[in-house]
Amino acid sequence: MGAFDNLLLSLDEGITDFFAQWNIYSTIIVTAFIGFLTYQISTRKDPDTHPMLLVRQSQGSPVRQPGQSPVYRGQSAPHGMPLQTGLNVKDPGASRWARGRDGDLRDIWRQAVAGVQEDGPNKGAKGKILSVFGTEHVTEHSLDDITRQINLIGGHIKEQGGSRVAIYIPNSVELLAALFACAFYNLTAVILPFEQPEEDVISMLRRSGADTVITAPGSFPFDLVAKHYPNLRQLIWIVDEGSRHMDWNEVPEGTGSSVNVSTWHEIIGDSPAAAGRELPPLEGQQEPSDVILFWQFKSGIPSEMVTFTAGNFASAIASQLFAIPTSQKMGPSDLFLPADSLANSHTLVLTLAALFSNASVALNSVGTQAYDLAAATRGISPTILVATPAALVKTHQETASNFSSLIARNLHWLQTRHLTQYGVMPTASFLSSYYDSLRPSIGTKPGKLRLILTAECVGSDTPRLSSQMLSDLRAYTGARIIYALSAAKVAGAVAQTLFYDYRVFEDKCSHFGPPLSSTEVFFKDMGEYKTTDGISKGEIFVRGPSVSGGEAALGVAGYMRDDNTLAYA
Repeated sequence: MGAFDNLLLSLDEGITDFFAQWNIYSTIIVTAFIGFLTYQISTRKDPDTHPMLLVRQSQGSPVRQPGQSPVYRGQSAPHGMPLQTGLNVKDPGASRWARGRDGDLRDIWRQAVAGVQEDGPNKGAKGKILSVFGTEHVTEHSLDDITRQINLIGGHIKEQGGSRVAIYIPNSVELLAALFACAFYNLTAVILPFEQPEEDVISMLRRSGADTVITAPGSFPFDLVAKHYPNLRQLIWIVDEGSRHMDWNEVPEGTGSSVNVSTWHEIIGDSPAAAGRELPPLEGQQEPSDVILFWQFKSGIPSEMVTFTAGNFASAIASQLFAIPTSQKMGPSDLFLPADSLANSHTLVLTLAALFSNASVALNSVGTQAYDLAAATRGISPTILVATPAALVKTHQETASNFSSLIARNLHWLQTRHLTQYGVMPTASFLSSYYDSLRPSIGTKPGKLRLILTAECVGSDTPRLSSQMLSDLRAYTGARIIYALSAAKVAGAVAQTLFYDYRVFEDKCSHFGPPLSSTEVFFKDMGEYKTTDGISKGEIFVRGPSVSGGEAALGVAGYMRDDNTLAYA
């Protein structure tokens, strides 16, 4: 018998012996092994972004000054190139190769009315503006009607001699219309935080020098303001439909006739139907006036008044649009909900960015709903949500309590593993169907939410979010989360985490990612926090076109981590 025949005989005997010993345990082991390989192959995906992009998220300047660190910029705005100053608005008829204007708030509304200008399936598509009342009452507003309100309200205030307009109302269409009216008619907009003590309202009016107030009955102490603030010249009431039959033009006794009282609906209703349909022309338009916001610190500490120019807002809005990857950018298919006050510059900038992107915007009177996402999203299904850190902490605590069973904990571990080890957002699967019933109730259609934006407010008492908590919330909600650092004198944000950064670290407060394309950050020595050759640490300073005054000290200590992301020291 040849060698080849011996080999075949040995092989045949080996196979025979192998199957002779086969039993149920062998079947279970082989089935499990094949199932494991099949699962790994079928679920394997490339990371959402290349891991190397997360290793070095910003770069420092080659030279630093004594007592301070290098100047850090995000990779999207390298040293030697200018920071992002505006929206690059192209006027009709301009060459496609010509550099566009930086733009301002007026260009935001013009873009919202014009619709998508880029070639593609969405060309000409416009976003909607919705008002949400209660759980079922959702009203859609015509963009042309809002344009009419902008023109008539702005023209009325201008005719009456107003120049500084205080807006004291909750999130609403009227707030946006009043803001754009100030932009188009060269009025200074003063957005006051809503639901403030009477003495704080009077103090903010005094500091801002407002001569006109737009507000709602029941929330504004007219008698007290008229008595203690004689510079008030105009008052415009925003009255709901059920109360419009009453006389709202009455002036409190003792104030004389110095205050001109009118109502929003009368100004609009008494004008001809064709009036105010067209926006003022681009030609010859002046630089719009400033926007004044109040930064609220901890309770008992007076708020800080900050004046932002049109350039500050244009730069901040552009940097937020640039921070979202092209494949994930906001558009007509998105419904954007600011579940935080528009008096907050971070929320306001993001809302204006959504309007510029032709996304639909839903507005409700946030109030106490800012701390309850289930209540804030009642009646609608947002795809993009601006939430307070307090609301996210509450959502995390409530949802984590649902994951007490062994199955739920293991499913959560699998989804977290996809995020932290593979760098991939978990997708819907057969296993996750059990997980869906435990998710937080955000919106009327679970699973539609795709992006949550939130910010730590420097110097305030907002709760800080750890990277572990952010990772859990991504798994719970199925949405990506961007965590930003906001400050009083910075429109929008100082820095924020990258869109695809899902990493988890041992920390009490997550890092804040790299600076945006409109800011640069450096540190100055502060007590025990000093910059050395090995680490950049000290008081955080920020400068750039989105910063009021060009540069601001944040008053808190921070440092640059090994991956060049900004964090508290």
